[in-house]
Amino acid sequence: MLCNLRELLCADAEDLKKPRKKGATIFGYPISIFFIVVNEFCERFSYYGMRAVLVLYFKYFLKWDDDLATSIYHTFVALCYLTPILGAIVADSWLGKFKTIVYLSIVYTVGQVIMAVSAIHDITDTNRDGTPDNMTFHVALSMVGLALIALGTGGIKPCVAAFGGDQFDDSQEKQRSTFFSIFYLSINAGSLLSTVITPILRAQECGIHAKEKCYPLAFGVPAALMVVALLVFILGSGMYYKAAPKGNILLEVCKCIGFAISNRFKNRRSNIKKAHWLDWAEDRYDKLLIAQVKMVVKVLFLYIPLPMFWALFDQQGSRWTLQATTMDGDFVSTVNPILILVMVPVVDSVIYPLIAKCKINFTPLKKMTVGMFMAALAFVSAALVQIQIDKTLPTFPSSTESQVKLINMMDTTTTVTIGSETLNMMANESLKNELYLRNIKLIFEMSFFFNLQFLDIASKPEQGANAIRFVNGFHSDLNVTVGSLDTGIIEPYNVSEYLMVSKGNPQFRIKNNAGECVYTQTLGFGSSYTLIIPSDFTFANCEQSIKAVMDISPNTVHMAWLIPQYFLITAGEVVFSVTGLEFSYSQAPSNMKSVLQAGWLLTVAVGNIIVLIVAEAVELPEQWAEYILFAGLLVAVCIVFALMAYLYTYVDPAQIEAQFAQPEPEDKERKKSLEMEKRGSRSSSVSSTHEKQGKATKM
Repeated sequence: MLCNLRELLCADAEDLKKPRKKGATIFGYPISIFFIVVNEFCERFSYYGMRAVLVLYFKYFLKWDDDLATSIYHTFVALCYLTPILGAIVADSWLGKFKTIVYLSIVYTVGQVIMAVSAIHDITDTNRDGTPDNMTFHVALSMVGLALIALGTGGIKPCVAAFGGDQFDDSQEKQRSTFFSIFYLSINAGSLLSTVITPILRAQECGIHAKEKCYPLAFGVPAALMVVALLVFILGSGMYYKAAPKGNILLEVCKCIGFAISNRFKNRRSNIKKAHWLDWAEDRYDKLLIAQVKMVVKVLFLYIPLPMFWALFDQQGSRWTLQATTMDGDFVSTVNPILILVMVPVVDSVIYPLIAKCKINFTPLKKMTVGMFMAALAFVSAALVQIQIDKTLPTFPSSTESQVKLINMMDTTTTVTIGSETLNMMANESLKNELYLRNIKLIFEMSFFFNLQFLDIASKPEQGANAIRFVNGFHSDLNVTVGSLDTGIIEPYNVSEYLMVSKGNPQFRIKNNAGECVYTQTLGFGSSYTLIIPSDFTFANCEQSIKAVMDISPNTVHMAWLIPQYFLITAGEVVFSVTGLEFSYSQAPSNMKSVLQAGWLLTVAVGNIIVLIVAEAVELPEQWAEYILFAGLLVAVCIVFALMAYLYTYVDPAQIEAQFAQPEPEDKERKKSLEMEKRGSRSSSVSSTHEKQGKATKM
């Protein structure tokens, strides 16, 4: 979440120094900034609220597998960090910040509304079973919605904070600094609240005909907040200072680099030597601009290893979210924002001062290296947790094996022969699905054995639900209900469909024409039970007569075990992200902050692209192995970055710019020579004129 600090630093220093028209103020602050802060809070709530349940929507609503859900999720995040470049160019070159924010916010809002509509299963649920019958329609709508959201949120990202900074003049430096702190607080407040509220909204059940997880509400509330964000921002229109577009420095930097490369290529056969390859741009660009571009390129070179950090960091919303669905608990979405709010002041006020007192030269690049290493440790921790989770997961038969479940509902013992093994099954006994057979003939001693034609559950129940079914060994039809769920009529010696029941102590109401009773079963997360109603079942003795057979055990690894990996990744984020931005801005020219902003956001986009490449291209049998792979890749990149940091020489951009602000001696001589030539030319012209006038007089 600290990556949101990027949004605060996109205003050019030169732009902020321009005189501002004084407007109405409260306590020394322009009234206009309050509209901007509220807008940012609502927009961040909208974005992070939607993103908090996005991968779950892919997996459980669109029915995508983990790899596809992960790939599309990271493609979306990558687009969100690629489009800021487009937004910055449009704002600085054509529309200005205000119009860019308004127009792209409209696009953003439409995208959120489309996402909410795409999650309404009743639109195509013609048979009213709770599952969309035209999944292509929902996929198409959701992809259109995500594309518009990526364009909107990315396009306004480099504009909102800078637009807020524009509202202050030179006499309000202190207020401007406070504004950015409040602005950042609004980002984290919106993110924290949304990651708490949106999963709760998703957990509700809604629908016209069949009740399902309420994704329309989970996406609809963020959409409503985006509408509020847009309206609030427009309401402040008359109070804003709106700077005119002044051209985009990013384009100038790209043109300078492009010209230097092309000019060097044209002169590849010449003997001309240049101290730096960018010096080949001197034919068209002045030396000050070239010196500034050199400083920027030097920092951008250090950005090359950084995408690997974001490749791990942004998996909190994909792989780690999916990992949490196989665990016991439901609080994981709130861990990162809470840790952020706690750790930022602790690191700044306690950790860094203690390190300084120990006289350790903890430079910015060293901090970033430590942050990358901590992210790698977080994934090692995730792998260790995953190994423990895997131990609790059921083993299902392969394609060459068959799974057998035997239930004897007779009042007498029966014998079953499996290969060379003979099993005696007591009355009402069940053999769990631990028997995997390869073309082995089953021989039953009894000629009459209840033929139960039903399928066992083929995977562990998802989203923490519990799969419950009833086997009716009673002599008459039975019906079982729990809440709004109903098994329908269960005929004698038959089995019901699975009911997906939430954690707790649900009460199953069993009834027929003769009577009814209530049976209570304690359920955790992700278990499966077969509840056997025996032949001697009585309504008066309901609780004691029903036998519960656990087919799949509940999730036993608690989500609290995720806290170490979240702590490590958050600590890495605090050290890496803030420090990286501060370092970058200290090493760049004052008028090229936006260039580094674009470069920093690009590293986030590339990091997410790395994840989707690995998810699709690398097929590892176990999830923990993928975590170790990412951790190993980041450690390798961390070593490379440490070497680059060791060789890096810190510079003072202001000092370098001051050198080029004064003409060099040779430039002075050249200028003096040109002036003398001009004077000589004028003197010759005057003499020639006098001579002509004299001749005319004589004539």
